[in-house]
Amino acid sequence: MSLMKRISLIFRSKASTALDRAEDPRETLDYSYQRQVELLAKVRRGVADVATSRKRVELQVAQLRQQENKLTDQAQKALAMGREDLAREALTRKSAITAQVGDLAAQQAQLQGEEEKLTLASQRLQAKVESFRTRKETIKATYTAAEAQTRINEAFSGISEEMGDVGLAVQRAEDKTAQMQARAGAIDELIASGALDDASSINRGDDIARELEAMSSQSDVESELAALKAKSAPQSIEAGDSTPQAELTAQQGEQQKQEGQA
Repeated sequence: MSLMKRISLIFRSKASTALDRAEDPRETLDYSYQRQVELLAKVRRGVADVATSRKRVELQVAQLRQQENKLTDQAQKALAMGREDLAREALTRKSAITAQVGDLAAQQAQLQGEEEKLTLASQRLQAKVESFRTRKETIKATYTAAEAQTRINEAFSGISEEMGDVGLAVQRAEDKTAQMQARAGAIDELIASGALDDASSINRGDDIARELEAMSSQSDVESELAALKAKSAPQSIEAGDSTPQAELTAQQGEQQKQEGQA
């Protein structure tokens, strides 16, 4: 198979699939019924046209027969008046008219036959169209019921397109929730085991480091306190001996000042 034939086959198969999906049997039946109704209308118009032609021929035959009778009367009157030549002329014209009447009568009979055939065909076609209409409505009602039942079944089973999307969304939400719960549980276990520090104790080290740091800090405080005590002890002794001497010197200065003023 050549490449072009394969491409053509693929295109026709896809087009057929697309048409099958797009086709609604109810619309197709309605269109077929409409076409049959239009055809029935054409047949009826044909019957009416044939009947009209037959009626026109009948009128022409009637007029010609009137003329034929008139020419017969004229021939009789001409013979009565001794005018044989006029009688012969009238009979000659009557003969021509009689021939026309014969042709028109044959046409009338033919049109009558055609009219009867078309009338019978129209009646049969009308019965067929009516039968098709009844069958069409039955098929449409059955198809609509089957379509509704299919949609209901799809809704219950969740395999319809819309319900399928909802089901997938629910499944994704459940999976994501389970994943988040598992992650939260894992983080709690890691924090409890010490493998992962708590966010509130970042840069504070582990328990041993914190205890050693606390002990070192306390030791430093004690050492500094001892050093301050050692420095403050001699200064206290010196301050206790000098204070009375300063007071005595101040008292003497005050006394001399009062004596000078006096």
